Amino acid sequence: MRVLVRGTHLTGATMRCAAVRCGTPKVNAAGTAAFVDVTIPRTLAAGPQPIELRTAGGTARATWRIDAPLTRAGRFQGFSPNDAMYLAIVDRFANGDPGNDDPAISAGLLDRVKGRYYHGGDLAGLRHRLPYLKELGITAIWVTPLYENMNTPNVKQAIGGNPVTDYHGYGATDLYALEERFGDLPGFKALVDEAHTLGLKIILDMVANHVGPDHPWVADPPTPTWFNGTVARHLNNNWQVWTIADPHATDEIRATTLKGWFANVLPDLNQDDPEVARYLIQNTLWWTAMSGIDAIRQDTWPYVPRTFWRDWMTAIKREYPGMRVVGEVWDGDPSVLAFFEGSRPRSDGVSARVDALFDFPLFYALRKAFANGNSLAELTRMIGRDHLYDAPNQLVTFLGLHDVPRFMHERGATTEGLQLAFTFLLTARGTPLVYYGDEIALPGGDDPDNRRDFPGGWTSDARDAFTAAGRTAAERAVFDHVRALLHLRRERPGLATSPMQMLVETDSVLAYRRGATVVLLNNGPIPTDVAVPVAALGAPVLGGCVVRAERAGAVRG
Repeated sequence: MRVLVRGTHLTGATMRCAAVRCGTPKVNAAGTAAFVDVTIPRTLAAGPQPIELRTAGGTARATWRIDAPLTRAGRFQGFSPNDAMYLAIVDRFANGDPGNDDPAISAGLLDRVKGRYYHGGDLAGLRHRLPYLKELGITAIWVTPLYENMNTPNVKQAIGGNPVTDYHGYGATDLYALEERFGDLPGFKALVDEAHTLGLKIILDMVANHVGPDHPWVADPPTPTWFNGTVARHLNNNWQVWTIADPHATDEIRATTLKGWFANVLPDLNQDDPEVARYLIQNTLWWTAMSGIDAIRQDTWPYVPRTFWRDWMTAIKREYPGMRVVGEVWDGDPSVLAFFEGSRPRSDGVSARVDALFDFPLFYALRKAFANGNSLAELTRMIGRDHLYDAPNQLVTFLGLHDVPRFMHERGATTEGLQLAFTFLLTARGTPLVYYGDEIALPGGDDPDNRRDFPGGWTSDARDAFTAAGRTAAERAVFDHVRALLHLRRERPGLATSPMQMLVETDSVLAYRRGATVVLLNNGPIPTDVAVPVAALGAPVLGGCVVRAERAGAVRG
């Protein structure tokens, strides 16, 4: 493994180790970073390992630990269309340990009234609510990044004149430390272990594209090419994902996407620097090995060179063959998504080997159909473009995420429309994802309003929507509908694995078959009689059957 040692006056340093073998440090020109290759004998027992760094100016000693690997049974399981995911923003889901809400090291960032400050949610709160997710029918939990994000509002950019923090976890200041407001590494491992005991998987959010503006690397990069640009001079990411897939685009056109700083403020890591690439790969393997997680959600996938993703995925699969990765490619064009999806080499000759991507094209079609009341034709046309994908059933489908307004914020959205949307989501192809709070029709507009606290996650909350008694009538209706669908999906494996066969397609009615189940959706204002062709069901008769598609949808055996 390669170790990065940071300090001052490191020029000419040598490293002395005990049981492990240390190579000759390679020190940067500033004398502030040294890269050392360390070989760990296979027979070495777990325990503390002293190391010593010597320069002409003195000696520095430190101790690090060699930990025994976790047992593989029941860990590193991956995910599949048989699973149902749930996205929980740690800071906004539940507060299980008020003692870590406002730590002295960076105090003054807790304020539940302010949407861009910390609110106090943590891993202890998420762990306490695992039975709720089990009851709902969830099988895999996507946990937002846990990296240390210590910052003060004085050094952060302001939005609308209001200082912001990185409560969401996407602005890391130390990729090897866990944000103390969320808990600690043993606490995260305990969460993973308890989730596994309940039959739940954990998907950890990771970020290889950038770090936070407060990271010490920004002022003192370990190599001259550690970042793409500097604070004073850098490209602004224009989020033009399609330029990466465009065979006619020049390197200059793609540069803004690949090398631009996200939101013009998050320092863009240069994965073409071999030291950066090595650091990020080892960091991913460390988080996996130390926690026992099952899968990874990787942020901002298109903004990183595909050659890096190929090497990163290869390293993960070599060590953890069962692990799976879902990448974020935010684009509504199926042809663009298809470029990044699958394991075949694309026009650039690279196979990035990602296991799954989020189905943003289908997300937009679902919103238009069931929230805005548009014709179902656009939805069926989008599903009809599945021929572009290598494995459309591996795509992760969703009605909402932390980066878009809530379903209930859409023009024309109703709880009945939300139930229809969930009926499609949980019976159609793909691996479905539920955004926390959508199961109770939680409202919310643009960021950060779409990241409201889950009601009942704090002891001071007026009601507890984690319980049936604490939900309103409308919330109960949506929750019960989602729970029924999730449990039905587990009882009927064909709803997750069988091909999706369209039976009826009109502007307001959709009927399709998955295995032994027929799903009927009526997006119109009144009940409608639907003629379903029996021959298409494989029955040994001719003709059809007529059923009544009610407004909230139906699932038939």
